[in-house]
Amino acid sequence: MHLTQLNRECLLHLFSFLDKDSRKSLSLTCQRLREVFLDPRLWNLLHFSSPCQLRRDNFVLGPSLRHLTVCWHSSRVLQVCNIEDWLKTSFQKDICSKHENLVSTFLAHVCHMCPNLLSLTLSGCGHITDQDVVSTLHSCRKLLRLNLENCVRISDRTLEAVAANGGGRLEELKVDFCRNITQAGLQAVRDKRQSIQLSAERSGDMIPDSKPEERVPLRRTLQKVLLFS
Repeated sequence: MHLTQLNRECLLHLFSFLDKDSRKSLSLTCQRLREVFLDPRLWNLLHFSSPCQLRRDNFVLGPSLRHLTVCWHSSRVLQVCNIEDWLKTSFQKDICSKHENLVSTFLAHVCHMCPNLLSLTLSGCGHITDQDVVSTLHSCRKLLRLNLENCVRISDRTLEAVAANGGGRLEELKVDFCRNITQAGLQAVRDKRQSIQLSAERSGDMIPDSKPEERVPLRRTLQKVLLFS
């Protein structure tokens, strides 16, 4: 029996053992396998080890998606993304300009196409904003687990949305190593959403971003110390 003679359920099962690239390659061999590749039921879990992979045409977004992970493991690029915008050099800004909207745009598609999402993990995504996460919470109402790790632009605004019952079914929230999260924001979630299992490793104890104008008094003080020392 030829592979294409198997029924749809068998083909879906076989496809499920392949990674995204292998699925795409197999789908290019004939129309029948292409139809299996495009079947939303095949895509209940997606894992991306780099936001750049979001550009590839080797996956399908649809209502069957339950678990989504986007992790960036490139420490060199991650360090650049973590720098405050007003401190970046022109070269560093050029690096970020090539990918800074990738995850935000992708999450916008998820909001429209994946209403049954149960878990979302974003790690090292230095350019996602509170609005990206809040929109996802409002669109994916079945979300049970939200894990944000080393996402430097995430602030108490995300926590406020959770505390105000954004993501009404949320059971687990992790905001580890997010430097613009405060203890006050974490406490608000604990007070208002006591049923949520909250993890915040290092968050709330890190030094938050501060804009240049907020550092002027300190800089002037240091200048005076140096002048009179």
